[in-house]
Amino acid sequence: MNYKEKRVAINRVALTLAVVCMVIGISFLLWILAIVCYKGFSALNLGVFLNSAAPAGYDGGGLKNALIGHVILISAASFIGIPIGLMAGTFISEYGGAKITKFARAASEIMTSIPSIVIGAFVYAVLVLPIGHFSGWAGAVALAIIMIPIVTGVTDSMLNLISPMQREASAALGAKKYQTIMRVIWRGARAGLITGALLSIARISGETAPLLFTAFNNNFVSYDLNAPIASLSVTMFNYATSPYADWQQLGWAAAFILLTFVFTINIIGKIGGGGWRI
Repeated sequence: MNYKEKRVAINRVALTLAVVCMVIGISFLLWILAIVCYKGFSALNLGVFLNSAAPAGYDGGGLKNALIGHVILISAASFIGIPIGLMAGTFISEYGGAKITKFARAASEIMTSIPSIVIGAFVYAVLVLPIGHFSGWAGAVALAIIMIPIVTGVTDSMLNLISPMQREASAALGAKKYQTIMRVIWRGARAGLITGALLSIARISGETAPLLFTAFNNNFVSYDLNAPIASLSVTMFNYATSPYADWQQLGWAAAFILLTFVFTINIIGKIGGGGWRI
């Protein structure tokens, strides 16, 4: 076997291994999706959305309290995390010097890789313990901390794609720096910025560990962020690990709702960012 034939053989072996690994990974993904969709969809009914949690053994329990609480927590976290991430990414791209830019980007990458349970423990020590009780605000802050590095990284990348000529043209017309950013750069990168915000929302939608340390849970419908508040992920965890069959069914329903929400947000983000075209 000459050198060329040897390289071709090695390439075929490597390509075969790569395809086999891809098939194995996709198979596990499809297996998980199939089980969640089958058991979750079969557990869905109108009462899941209209009724709050019921005691074990009683019929008619639902996820109304968890759904409302989850929407409140994600909305509050987005209100905190998205503007901060947007401003941080803009500063790195438009104002930061060489040293501070490298440091900020490295810090953002490190924050992205921090386990969410560590963030939950940190917020528990900083907000929950001094106040003396769990709260929705603590949960929102924990989720916002997870969102910030994601939005920051996407914002930095999207703004760097804007041509320097657009900045120069805006400055030549007499626009100030902040006017150039708001009216030219942000507008040009709008699709990417929206995609980053949506992906960060999808990222925090399934978080459970940080909320166990911060927002805890609530079996009743609550709109008060100063008190413990329900969330779909924590409720799913509690129901899925319970010994009661009716609660386990609600756990599967919660898993299906979360999966559908995250899947939809990711599709919208891909389409909005130009990754997929329809």
